[in-house]
Amino acid sequence: MDFNVKRLAADAGTFLSRAVQFTEEKLGQAEKTELDAHLENLLVRAENTKQWTERIMKQTEVLLQPNPIHTMMPYHWSTTNTTDQLQVTALCNSLGCDVRLEEFVYEKLEKKVPTRMNNHELLGQSMIESGNEFGPGTAYGNALIKCGETEKQIGGAEREFIQSAAINFLTPFRNFLEGDFKTILKERKLLQVKRLDLDAAKTRLKKARMADARAVAEQELRMTQSEFDRQAEITRLLLEGVSSTHAHHLRCLNDFVEAQTTYYAQCYQYMVDLQKQLGSFPSSFTNNNQSSVSGGASISVPTIPVSASLPSVSAGRGSSAASGGFSELRISNGSRKARVLYDYDAASSSELSLLADEVITVSSVPGMDSDWLMGERGNQKGKVPITYLELLN
Repeated sequence: MDFNVKRLAADAGTFLSRAVQFTEEKLGQAEKTELDAHLENLLVRAENTKQWTERIMKQTEVLLQPNPIHTMMPYHWSTTNTTDQLQVTALCNSLGCDVRLEEFVYEKLEKKVPTRMNNHELLGQSMIESGNEFGPGTAYGNALIKCGETEKQIGGAEREFIQSAAINFLTPFRNFLEGDFKTILKERKLLQVKRLDLDAAKTRLKKARMADARAVAEQELRMTQSEFDRQAEITRLLLEGVSSTHAHHLRCLNDFVEAQTTYYAQCYQYMVDLQKQLGSFPSSFTNNNQSSVSGGASISVPTIPVSASLPSVSAGRGSSAASGGFSELRISNGSRKARVLYDYDAASSSELSLLADEVITVSSVPGMDSDWLMGERGNQKGKVPITYLELLN
């Protein structure tokens, strides 16, 4: 009991001594031991690393999850979600929680976050449902289904990208902030305490007048100096480890860029494939909704021939040249040979059905819409859309 009382009194005295030293330093009445320049620079670098890591993490999270206020729609959730998950979700909806806050609630409740469809998957499902409603045998319905399937593919690629970025990029950044940097803060705070003890010992040595008091003060100074030097070395080693953190984060950044490259390449390929499907889909429909749109204009889906590489400036020049050829044909009121790019089913008796790769004669008729020309094949004659044609020299 006496030992505990003495220990408590000693701790209280040490705390009071530190408080007095700190106050006198702030008032300019006591000297302060400065850290060496190298250690100060390491501390500044660590603090900058922490601040910028937090900022990059925050903006990356915004990119991966824009944090929308979700609405409780039936197709937001997978059928595998449990009753508890739906109850938590309903509670979050009633409180107006956003997506990130809802995920935080699940984490604190130690429950699995329910599977949520992303925006591309939601759009894809809406397109597929509407396409089935209009009828997969119609041009519009079939096109909606194809677009919906592609949007779901893009949604799947986005999900893989987000998962890869979270594991290989965000997690290492978070581990630094919640692990290494917290250790640095702890040791830096302890270094500050040891410095206050050292400066307080220096002050007591200056004030000591008696020989015995000076001897005790000198011994205390040597002890506090040793503890301060030891703590400064520990802190320095931890701070120098930030260089290794930078190297590790550089590798994580490369992984993030690679994941982004893969994601955008997948999305581009999905859209290229979709464009090719939409360019050829008219041949799949022999009726083309004639019963519902008889006498009306046909549904044409203009497409751009796509190569395996990214679009280039030359493609735009080719399109301009083709437009110029049609303009010259209208001005001259003559006729030209044209190759058919895609199959086309006539929507009315005034139009001419086409087969891909056949060559027909086209001419301009006064008063005809600029998107159409008059086509001739033997004894057959009718309007044809220019988006399905390529003029021949």
